[in-house]
Amino acid sequence: MNAAHWMPIAFLGLMGLAMLLYVVLDGYDLGVGMLLRHADDDEKDLMIGSLGPFWDANETWLVLGIGILLIAFPKAHGVVMGALYLPVAFMLIGLILRGVAFDFRVKAPTGHKRLWTRAFFAGSLIAAVSQGWMLGRYITGFADGWAFDLFAAAIAVTLPAAYVLLGACWLILKTEGELQKRAVTWAKRAWPAMVLGVGLVSVATPIVSPTVAERWFTLPGFIGLLPIPLSTAAALLGVRALLNSHRILGKLCWLPFTLVIGVFVMGALGLAYSLYPFVVMDRMTVWQAASAPASLAVILVGCAVAVPAIGGYTIYSYRVFGGKATVPSYA
Repeated sequence: MNAAHWMPIAFLGLMGLAMLLYVVLDGYDLGVGMLLRHADDDEKDLMIGSLGPFWDANETWLVLGIGILLIAFPKAHGVVMGALYLPVAFMLIGLILRGVAFDFRVKAPTGHKRLWTRAFFAGSLIAAVSQGWMLGRYITGFADGWAFDLFAAAIAVTLPAAYVLLGACWLILKTEGELQKRAVTWAKRAWPAMVLGVGLVSVATPIVSPTVAERWFTLPGFIGLLPIPLSTAAALLGVRALLNSHRILGKLCWLPFTLVIGVFVMGALGLAYSLYPFVVMDRMTVWQAASAPASLAVILVGCAVAVPAIGGYTIYSYRVFGGKATVPSYA
């Protein structure tokens, strides 16, 4: 296998990994942002505090993923961004609004704090819905028609529900006392919406995409792929069972969050199998979209430096700021 063949595959895998890490890491703080409207003022301060050391760095993975798409697959970047320019604009507005609200809320006087809390909630919701819509359009290869728009709308609803469940489980991990108990209640409420959404999307995907249907429902591939839906179902049922156990208020507080991450990982594996070798579904393969091998070799050197640095910082920050959250305060 020569470099012209394996390097595009390597960059596709790296881009997929970066986007998965973004969805998981930024997903929980988007979920926490959407949960703010259910909390009282003191709880909101602590919820924001649980995100303080992490939220900004989490978005680095989005920058990395989009950057790889731009420089390693420029032809696909033009197609993807051209088809998604409006939801991308809304997502950026949401992320900017959230970032501004986070910093201003900490220093705002009491009378203005509620305004910035609403802005943080609105930014989180806009970003989550936009990402869901983009994912739905991307899976169908940006095909036109009401059925494809309805499919994208279904994912635009499902992804925020998944983020809310992930965010509630993050609060179970990072808080204690009454807020932790309320987070369990929020997780119980979000669980049915996520399960229903995942089920509907799983059924609809092979209907709107014949390519996906052929890959998943022909033998022997169907048997080999069974561990993905079975593991997803087991993780979701495990989360629901744990939410009824008092142990997650103590030493097992990490387990619901870990299981929900497992659901996202299984979803990413299923999506990767469904899409490969396309960068744009049914339109452009990874080799057709890739930059020249000489360019990819230079990009690979840059990624060999940048990716370990980003990964190392991420791991280090989560180790340093582990433990229960505290209320943020700027001097």
